[in-house]
Amino acid sequence: MNPILRRVLIGLAIAVGLGVAGVTIYLGSALQGLPSVEELRDYEPPVTTRVHAGDGALVAEFANEHRVFVPIEAIPDNVKNAFLSAEDSSFYEHSGVDMRALTRAMISNVGNVLRGRRLEGASTITQQVAGNMLTGRDRTLRRKIREAILAMRLEQAFQGDREARKNRVLELYLNQIYLGQRAFGVAAAALNYFNKSLDELTLAEAAYLASLPKAPNNYHPVRQRERAESRRNWVLERMVRNDYITQEQATAAQAEPLVAVDRLQGEQYVAATHFVEEVRRELVRTRGDEEVNEGGLSVRSTLDTRLQLIAAEVLHAGLETYDRRAGWRGPLSVGDPNGDVERQIEEATAPPALTGWRRAMVTDTSRGVTVTLEGGGTARLADADVRWATQGAGRDRARALRPGAIVYAQPGTGENART
Repeated sequence: MNPILRRVLIGLAIAVGLGVAGVTIYLGSALQGLPSVEELRDYEPPVTTRVHAGDGALVAEFANEHRVFVPIEAIPDNVKNAFLSAEDSSFYEHSGVDMRALTRAMISNVGNVLRGRRLEGASTITQQVAGNMLTGRDRTLRRKIREAILAMRLEQAFQGDREARKNRVLELYLNQIYLGQRAFGVAAAALNYFNKSLDELTLAEAAYLASLPKAPNNYHPVRQRERAESRRNWVLERMVRNDYITQEQATAAQAEPLVAVDRLQGEQYVAATHFVEEVRRELVRTRGDEEVNEGGLSVRSTLDTRLQLIAAEVLHAGLETYDRRAGWRGPLSVGDPNGDVERQIEEATAPPALTGWRRAMVTDTSRGVTVTLEGGGTARLADADVRWATQGAGRDRARALRPGAIVYAQPGTGENART
């Protein structure tokens, strides 16, 4: 054999050997510290502790991750199918890693790199469970390798046939995934977004929740409503494509307005704030911080929500009466009555809880004082309150009830300005 060719072949063999050794060492390092099958099988996510008043009303939740664990059998099909359609339509077919999707993503990413676009992912639901639960969410090759190995282990960790094992993985995913609004898992999200249990969700609401895993803040139901509805409608179309619903059902759901409710801002929550803080301290003292924030305790307290609300309202009324004696302080701010009034009102400081006040902008002073209210509509301020504010402002134009002034208003026989 030609000596030069021999040296080339020897060099190639050494390079290949070093490459294989390097890959082996890298894989060995990446896989160090991975949990055992037993750890995977016994894993349970932390659950929210909930505090109830004496009449059973929910008044507080304590948690590092707000979560209500729901068995897979109790999760409605519409919820499961919406998430499968949005995140992993071949979930019941692959073994933890979807090689076809991975190949497609690799091919697409060649073009994405050349065009400077964001890289596509190909993580299955099983990989997301493994990543969230065990390896963190840093976007590195080492994490992806650990995640893929763990995903395949996870698929085999549970007992039963293939469908039973898959259902256990899906159960973990649906109870673990972060969906924004302080909610981990679909049950907590249904409560925090819509104040509903899972079985009360409409098809449209289930599809909206399934639109959230990738980037909850990008699809906020109020701040990003149009984008949120568009993403929800995409999920519904995916459900049609996967034969989970008909086109008629999807069309009807797409026409449903997206209306969210923040249940944690209810009056009983606000009125009970100081009481439940004392409950939390006592629980931490007797049960420990970890059990309180992860153990899913159900606590019944002595709080009477009716009396607590009465006490809070009387206190607010007394403080308001005392404050009004000091005279008109002036508006919260002054905007442009010819501009986007609704946006300017929404950007103003929200009124204190339990007052019944609403933000409003003075838009006309030709006949009395007319304000445009938060949420739409107009009203005329009561004459007595206009006189009170005028006397308090005196010659100070910055404190006057002039067009553009943003104030707090309260429904009455007219609309009574409060600041």
